[in-house]
Amino acid sequence: MKACPACGRLYPDDAGFCPVDGAQLTSPTQVPVLADSQDPRIGQLLCNRYQVRRVVADGGMGRVYEALDMQARRNVALKVLHPDVSRDPIAVQRFKREFEVSKMLPHDYIVEVLDFQPTPDESFVLAMEFLYGEELRATLKREHVILPARMLRMLSQVAIGLDQAHARKFVHRDLKPDNLFLCQTHEGDITKLLDFGSAKDKGESAKKLTVLGTTIGSPFYMAPEQAQGLETLDQRADVWALAAIIYECVVGRVPFIGNNGPSILLQILTKEPAPPSEAGKGQKHPVPPTLDRVMTHAFKKTAAHRIASVGALADAVGAAYGLTGTHLEWAKTNEAELNARVNAAMPGLLATAAAPRAADVADSFFGESDSLDALGDPFAAAAASLPRIAAAPGYAAPAPAYGARPSEESLPQSIAGVPKSSNTLLFLAVGGGALFVGIALVIVFMLLR
Repeated sequence: MKACPACGRLYPDDAGFCPVDGAQLTSPTQVPVLADSQDPRIGQLLCNRYQVRRVVADGGMGRVYEALDMQARRNVALKVLHPDVSRDPIAVQRFKREFEVSKMLPHDYIVEVLDFQPTPDESFVLAMEFLYGEELRATLKREHVILPARMLRMLSQVAIGLDQAHARKFVHRDLKPDNLFLCQTHEGDITKLLDFGSAKDKGESAKKLTVLGTTIGSPFYMAPEQAQGLETLDQRADVWALAAIIYECVVGRVPFIGNNGPSILLQILTKEPAPPSEAGKGQKHPVPPTLDRVMTHAFKKTAAHRIASVGALADAVGAAYGLTGTHLEWAKTNEAELNARVNAAMPGLLATAAAPRAADVADSFFGESDSLDALGDPFAAAAASLPRIAAAPGYAAPAPAYGARPSEESLPQSIAGVPKSSNTLLFLAVGGGALFVGIALVIVFMLLR
């Protein structure tokens, strides 16, 4: 390891100068760590192993430091819980869960967690590999949208990491741009998944840390079944969250918008997002209409009708941008090459609308949308099925008032394959509408209590 004599940052042996201040790097033992009156941990040897050198970040759960592992002779990131959080046994168990889950996962695209120990000041520390780069959240805050090739490489890598976690029965449950870390290299980003502390273990011997009916995750990226706190939640909740991240990367905003948690969840339960090709108009990177169909299936309200895996989602998004092959290849393809392939395909993609494919996962019952909006007006269908009553001689029907129901001739001949003359349509529309409204009201009530 080498260290910067000016700022104290640690770098690999092959580094020559600090990119922050330009100072020539030297041995860490020749760079003393100055004590900090604001943080007594700076300069300490924590757990008789980790020399704490500087503060990297602060969060709601704890503070992150860069430290030198005196045994392994490498730099590590130390996440130490805040004092009030360390007194919460559930928070501590989730903190420890991140260490336990990480030990069972490959680390090509998932951050490696190395150690979990109590600290002398009655808190707990998690040691993990130190990453160079920034969270996707910081990238989006600065650039608003990212290059399609960069997004596709990132998505492919995340899909590999998540599919391996899902194969081991772990559902992340807290996917968001803050938990995707982009490590820049000359070939493109290497993406690392962070924070498996909220992971749900779907295995038979899983420990239960979540009270029934409670929710974990960020509302902007939360699947309907996760918003409802359903025990049936599985890997398809991560499919939804990853689709929301991709939507934000190409459009510049999240797919479901609200002023607070309940209003966001109500949008998720009852509305469809604007197609990304429309919502992304005016952005510096064009969004092909072929992506719209993929997002429709990724945002299915019912998990059983949703794209089944994050790998399948990555393949579909790549195909929507004109790539051939699979995400397993794209994850390791040079970003410049991916960019050339996307740019070559983009004119043709922009000229044509997305066409259905046999491999699409549309369900024949709900069609393209299963939001409350898509049920339409059940009363219009009911009125159309009533028998006509002949007008009395000499009676002239008044002109229809503003907002009147459409005539029978203007109504669609079928909805989701059910003839409009059938009474089944009335029960389906009214019952489905009542079901979604009821679920939405229950969730809002729970969150407002």
